[in-house]
Amino acid sequence: MDGVTANITLKRLAHDGIIATALGDSVDFVSRFFGPKLGITENPVTGGAHCSLIPYWSNRLAKNSLIARHLSQRGGELYCEQHGDRVTIGGKAVTYLRGELLI
Repeated sequence: MDGVTANITLKRLAHDGIIATALGDSVDFVSRFFGPKLGITENPVTGGAHCSLIPYWSNRLAKNSLIARHLSQRGGELYCEQHGDRVTIGGKAVTYLRGELLI
């Protein structure tokens, strides 16, 4: 299935975003995130999705420190930790927006 067909199929689903995840070979888990209804064909690396994935994989693998790889074209490696009801995520990042807020 090509990317265009996949996005048309995903747009038909009831959900705004789809996370695909699996056990990794050289990392704890891998993932991809698609959100065609939101105008996101595929997110290059998404911290937001990992906020859900870290508790899932932490519980499944019975460990609090995890290494994840996002398998998009750009890709990225994330260093993840589960701290009770909170998670932390580290890794290389790209600044895509700067702003100033006046209150």
